[in-house]
Amino acid sequence: MNLTTIDIQNKEFNKGFRGYKPEEVDEFLEQVAKDFEEAIKDKLSLEEKIQQLEEKLSQYQKLENTLHNSIIVAQETAEDVKRNANKEAELIRREAEKDAQRALDEARYKASRILAEHEEVYKQAQIFKLRFRSFVEAQLASLELEDWLQVENEENGNKNESGN
Repeated sequence: MNLTTIDIQNKEFNKGFRGYKPEEVDEFLEQVAKDFEEAIKDKLSLEEKIQQLEEKLSQYQKLENTLHNSIIVAQETAEDVKRNANKEAELIRREAEKDAQRALDEARYKASRILAEHEEVYKQAQIFKLRFRSFVEAQLASLELEDWLQVENEENGNKNESGN
């Protein structure tokens, strides 16, 4: 059974022979009732404060959970971004290597083509040189035969005989 201030104020004691003074008992009960009422008010105030604090604590716990989850999501996102950046960097590196290899292969091909063309031009120059030498030698040989001088002398002699 819970005791209330009204119970204290309305409490009546049986009177016995040589008992307590009723005025002192009433005064004491009144003081007890006031103190008890104040204690009840303090208790209710404290209970209300406890409830408010529990609500705040609950909000803070929810906020903490939300922040914790946000941190986890941010960390996961950062890891995803990092992973994707690494993948992209690897793809860029591979593509750059392929491009470099293609450029190197193309340069080698062009160099070999130029070398082959150079060899071909050199061979053609050698052939031209040999043919030209043969032609010049043939012309010299025909000049050295001196048959052309005799043909000219004969022509002059025929002209002199017919013109004389």
